[in-house]
Amino acid sequence: MINRKELSNISIAIDAVLANKLRSVLTALGIIFGVSAVIAMLAIGTGAKQEILDQIKLVGVNNIVITPLEMEDETSDNGEKIQKRNLSAGLSLDDAANIARVLPSVSQISPEVEIETFASRTGKGITTKLVGVTPSFFTIFNYKIQNGNRFSDQQLQAGLPVCIIGRDIQTKFFSQEDPIGKKIKCGNNWLTIIGVMEGRKISEAAISNLGLRNFDLDIYIPVKTALLRYRNRSLITEASLKQGFSFDMGSDPEASEDEEQNYHQIDKLIVQVKETEQLVPTTEVISRMLKRRHQQTIDFEITVPELLLKQQQRTKDIFNIVLGAIAGISLIVGGIGIMNIMLASVMERIKEIGLRKSIGATKRDIVLQFLFEAVVISLSGGIIGILLGVFLAKSITQLFEILTIISIPSIFVSFGVAAAIGLIFGIMPAKKAAQQDPIKSLRYE
Repeated sequence: MINRKELSNISIAIDAVLANKLRSVLTALGIIFGVSAVIAMLAIGTGAKQEILDQIKLVGVNNIVITPLEMEDETSDNGEKIQKRNLSAGLSLDDAANIARVLPSVSQISPEVEIETFASRTGKGITTKLVGVTPSFFTIFNYKIQNGNRFSDQQLQAGLPVCIIGRDIQTKFFSQEDPIGKKIKCGNNWLTIIGVMEGRKISEAAISNLGLRNFDLDIYIPVKTALLRYRNRSLITEASLKQGFSFDMGSDPEASEDEEQNYHQIDKLIVQVKETEQLVPTTEVISRMLKRRHQQTIDFEITVPELLLKQQQRTKDIFNIVLGAIAGISLIVGGIGIMNIMLASVMERIKEIGLRKSIGATKRDIVLQFLFEAVVISLSGGIIGILLGVFLAKSITQLFEILTIISIPSIFVSFGVAAAIGLIFGIMPAKKAAQQDPIKSLRYE
């Protein structure tokens, strides 16, 4: 409990601070800017961490992404084209099956076939992506069905004309009705809708940085449906042999010339491993396996998004540590400023100190008075700094579109640091004031 004498010392300290408002404000500036910088930096760091975690959820946890590379032909000395493809069959479902069969570290594997198409119904149309997938796709990306069902085994194996649509597709074509059981035309085929995906909004930055699609605008079909009813680039026709490994595009008559150069059966292969520690060794084994299966042709690219994102987080953490250190230095400078001003205040108020001692104030009372003054200045600066820090964090989000998250612990830490600085840097001036001789102090001019 605080006794009456200590309350009196606190009152005297507050009166002294208020009596010299300009000096008190200037003294507190270092604390104000230091605390506000700490809160803003912690908000940026927390926001960056949350952004990385959200991106990891989008690309999946413990995933290895394998994408095909288009091999460009070389030209010989006599002007003839030499194909670099050699005897590679390209990235295929057989690769996926082989990886799943051989590697015990793999928990799930998801091949994807992406097809640009025009979806239409009752006079409405939209250009979208038709994505051939397996049930593992929805599990790996934690993508939930909001309405309807996933593909059945029969639909998957037989390549039936069924689909699951994204949320934006439902809004476009079925805003006033239940789409389950209805048909939608994609390219040359009518597909029966069996499910609607849960909405998942993705920022433009995530789409460009991570190479993601807008999932809400996609239409999902069984991967065998995509290969049987749309296009299977692994099929070789008589015409393709004459053209030199130019592949048949199935029932897609509008396939571009660039697509005809692409001999890969699938457009992406997602491999999910059981443990994060297995990511790197599994990636190395998969690389060797695919290179051997593709006749030593490196016509694929392997990336590990989670490791890339964690490296990005590491870089941001280092940046935040540096900025936090700078903010900490400003707090120390602010504390030194408080100490200097309080020391100067002791010299200015020697007669006041002598007067208080002459009427019964003890050394402890003098120490507490000046210590309370330093703490009052620090806490006032801390409160103002917290408000300024919150304002800065919100402004950064508004002006620069950088996610900032202000956490309650960061506010308490900043407030505690401000109080600690007042105590630590207020001790020396308080002791110096208490050591003044009351007789000499009264005679001091």
